[in-house]
Amino acid sequence: MTLLDAGGRSNSIAPAGPQIVALDDESAASPDLAGAKAAMLADALRRGLPVLDGAVITTVGTRAWTERGPLDHAHDLWSSLSRDGAIPLVVRSSSTIEDGTQSSNAGRFTSVLRVSGWPSFVEAVDAVLRSAAIAGDAPMAVLVQPWLDASVGGVAFGADPVTGAADVVVSAVRGGPDSLVSGQEQGITLRLDRRGRPRGDHPHAVQLLARSDRRALARMVSRLGEEFGGPQDVEWAIDDRHRLWLLQTRPITALGAPLTGPRLGPGPVAETFPDPLAPLEEDLWIPAVRDGIEQALVLSGARRRSEVERSPVVVSVGGRAAVDLDLIGAAPARRRWWSPLDPRPGFRKVGSAWRVGRLRSSLPYLVEQLVLDTDQALLDVPAVSELEDEQLLLILQNARDTLRALHGHEILMGMLLPTNVAATSVAGRALTEISRGRATGRTDAEIIRREPSTLALVPPRVGPLPELPPTTLAYHPAGDDPADRNALLREALRLRVRWVHELTARAAWELALRLTESGWLYQPSCARYLRLDEVANVVAGGRPPSDLRDRIADEQPPLPAVFRLREDGTVAAIDRQNSAAVGAGGGRVEGVVHIGDDPPPGAVLVVDTLAPGLAPVLPGVTALVAETGSPLSHLAILAREFGVPTVVSYPDATTAFRPGERVLVDGTTGEVTRLDGGEPADAHHDETVTTEVRRR
Repeated sequence: MTLLDAGGRSNSIAPAGPQIVALDDESAASPDLAGAKAAMLADALRRGLPVLDGAVITTVGTRAWTERGPLDHAHDLWSSLSRDGAIPLVVRSSSTIEDGTQSSNAGRFTSVLRVSGWPSFVEAVDAVLRSAAIAGDAPMAVLVQPWLDASVGGVAFGADPVTGAADVVVSAVRGGPDSLVSGQEQGITLRLDRRGRPRGDHPHAVQLLARSDRRALARMVSRLGEEFGGPQDVEWAIDDRHRLWLLQTRPITALGAPLTGPRLGPGPVAETFPDPLAPLEEDLWIPAVRDGIEQALVLSGARRRSEVERSPVVVSVGGRAAVDLDLIGAAPARRRWWSPLDPRPGFRKVGSAWRVGRLRSSLPYLVEQLVLDTDQALLDVPAVSELEDEQLLLILQNARDTLRALHGHEILMGMLLPTNVAATSVAGRALTEISRGRATGRTDAEIIRREPSTLALVPPRVGPLPELPPTTLAYHPAGDDPADRNALLREALRLRVRWVHELTARAAWELALRLTESGWLYQPSCARYLRLDEVANVVAGGRPPSDLRDRIADEQPPLPAVFRLREDGTVAAIDRQNSAAVGAGGGRVEGVVHIGDDPPPGAVLVVDTLAPGLAPVLPGVTALVAETGSPLSHLAILAREFGVPTVVSYPDATTAFRPGERVLVDGTTGEVTRLDGGEPADAHHDETVTTEVRRR
């Protein structure tokens, strides 16, 4: 299109340049002159993409407009694009800080739709320029285009903004995309491959988007990613002649990292480590669990050594332990089409049968000897207060071998010697011992000293001697059925694991007290945040790490039942069940519910819609839950950029939750779970299955 030249320049305006340029003008592709939004569209137009005609009041022109009012040639701009007022216009912000790779500032500036008449046009430009105050001194240009009367419109991402998967994620509504990006409507969301074929079943999308529309949209989004060097966040519309138009494109910000590795879950180790572990506790106890699982899997023939070596086996995320569920067979198997033809599992079973047979017959005797050896080793250790620093350190370093053997044999017992457990469990015995001890007036320390089996009821922790749980259980001695020898042996192994944990915890705490007394530590609890090699260094005369205080962090929320780790180490839950809500990203976090506007700092904000006015409060909230909205709306994008876990399209959220109750919000799966009662908020939602680690 041809428009007027620059005019009415003022010597006081810098930098120099035209005040108004057509979108197809070469200078319109300059972000400094046209702002980022208009410059991207101008660049796309030059590359042959379907962009509407338009013009830009440049950053030079808007400065003049702000100082002196409407530009001399502004009326000509309005008349040309509106055909002398015959069609309405769209007047949109195009700041130099919009649509960047790190921050989109989505929805923070004003855009005015369906502008009819010259006076309304002047008012619309003024409104856009007033919104520039949000960004301080950042220059603002104004993009002007004809209003498109769209039959379908929406947003499309060239990658999944939550998981990073290389799909085209589309949200569409009838009409233009403005109701979708504002959060007023959630639209229909579907995934397309690069050829426009839907992934999964989307019957409503077929009614809204014809096959040719889906193909054209997927091709355009893919091409934009290729042209601009990465997946794009695209606003689009289709007119009544099925012509696809590009309304806006920008890089996807806060793009979720791709998922890697096996399916993980805390289930198999949650009983041993129900609470988060500090770094020293991780070093003392997690490697032994990992080694024990590896040995059991290889010795039993359940897994080849190469499979075990490729697996993380056990990981710690925010101090919470989880196991490779695929490796240990605790997750449903994923069969390939060629699985029935694969002879290797059969050969593997035959090859391991001999080993398993020998293990099954000899394992109870091996376990009995291991239990006796462990008991003797524990009896041989003097009171930790009587040991030198170097001797305490040796306990911490050498206990791993004993723990490895105990864990490995306990896992083998469970794999090779299945039995119906009828013997009195260690936990049951511990309860009766606590009840009997308290009935006779003993303190917790005295009960633990007389009946160390009571330690089975408290998790291991480097710190003061643990407090036993309250119980009113009456003491009823119970006998064991000698026929349940295997069950008794397995319980004995679990108890010895706990005793060795406690020995290392006591030794570490004694060292912590001594290091604090000598001035090396600020307080004893700081020792929990040292690594084992750092403890050894301090014992040898070295200084603690300078960042020790910075390592002390808030407790992390529980891990999902099944999850994968992203490339950046954050958690993303999988196997989500039947939830009507949609995760819009940001990770996982727990907090206290606030309904409506003006949330206090750190609240979980629950609203009916993702209104643009929420943008200023997003940095101060812990999480955001909305009854409507799309994960591709402006507010959802901003929330991801701020690292705020966000859930949209949650039915009746403002009535499902109570102000002041504590919830866990998962921006990946869309699950919101009550922590006080442990139940989902309503019948629409299953219990939480998913993070990302708590936002800092």
